[in-house]
Amino acid sequence: MTKSVMIVGVGGQGTLLASKLLGAVLTEEGYDVKVSEVHGMSQRGGSVVTYVRFGEKVYSPIITEGEADYLLAFEKLEAARFASYLKIGGEIIVNTQEIDPMPVIIGSATYPTEILNELKAKGVKIDETDALKVAESAGSAKAVNIVLLSRFAKKFPIPYEKWIAAIEKTVAPKFVEMNKKAFELGYNL
Repeated sequence: MTKSVMIVGVGGQGTLLASKLLGAVLTEEGYDVKVSEVHGMSQRGGSVVTYVRFGEKVYSPIITEGEADYLLAFEKLEAARFASYLKIGGEIIVNTQEIDPMPVIIGSATYPTEILNELKAKGVKIDETDALKVAESAGSAKAVNIVLLSRFAKKFPIPYEKWIAAIEKTVAPKFVEMNKKAFELGYNL
């Protein structure tokens, strides 16, 4: 059976590295894995979306509405924006950080405060983590992606050591220890 994971965030949050790491772990486990290219305005702070699909045989990386088993959202507004892609019974793993989009920055809109509560009221299963705080305690705010990935890893039957091995292979050497620490802290929350 094919599983689908959407990774959504704002440009510069490390969505591409998260999808690359996830793809590496799943491939190592023997799954057929398809990872999409990044979609969105990643260089300008806009929404960025990557798709990761895996199973015995996967024909396309594309995930359509109502098809994602998991939505890894690096920011609350992105969780709401892409919640319609989640299948019934799926789960959102979300960083509770709020990054103001341009309409909020210029004052033409306000950041919606009850986003996650509204999704929960609709029956959506949500794993909320202050991934920014955890990442900062590991040594860098840029490790939010690894913290969120660790929350996903906890829900999936792949041994902890294999995730750490993927970090060691995929992350630039000077950032490996910090990312391993971020993974450990997120995993053990």
